[in-house]
Amino acid sequence: MEGTRSRVRITVEAEVRPTEDREKVLKAVRNVVEPESVRFEKIGSTEILVGESSTLASLSRLHSILRAERILDAARGAMKKGVQGADRMTIHLHKQAAYKGRLSFVSSDHESPMGAIRITIEHPNVREVIDWLAPPTVRGRPVFERRMPE
Repeated sequence: MEGTRSRVRITVEAEVRPTEDREKVLKAVRNVVEPESVRFEKIGSTEILVGESSTLASLSRLHSILRAERILDAARGAMKKGVQGADRMTIHLHKQAAYKGRLSFVSSDHESPMGAIRITIEHPNVREVIDWLAPPTVRGRPVFERRMPE
C-alpha cells in the first residue's frame, strides 16, 4: 500500500479573501474533500489554504456528491478539460456552493466571486480516476462503476 500512496498526490488550494473567515473556507474545502493535512500560507498579502493528501480516498466525498447531485456528465466534462498529460488534472469548484455542500464546476477563479477551490490530482493514470469519479452515463445513469484506482 505504501508504494501506491507515493504515486498519488491530491492538492487543494483556496484563497482566503480579507472578508472571509478561515474556518468557513476550511469548511467549504472539507465539505468536498478530506485532505490529510491542511495549512495556511501567506503569499504577499494573499492567504491561501493548502490541503494535501496522498490517497484517492480523500476524494470519497466528491465521489458521493457527484452521484447525489446527478451531475456526472458535467463533472466528467470538467475533469476532461482539466487533464494535463497522462498523470495530472486540475478542477475548479465554486467555493460558496462547496460551503453549502453542493458542487458547481467553474473554469477559473473569476467565475466564483470569492475565488474557486482548485483541486489538482496527480495519479499515474488520471483517466482511471475520472472513470472512478465520474463514469460515462446513458440517460443520466452510469454505464459502469469502477473501484477506486490504486
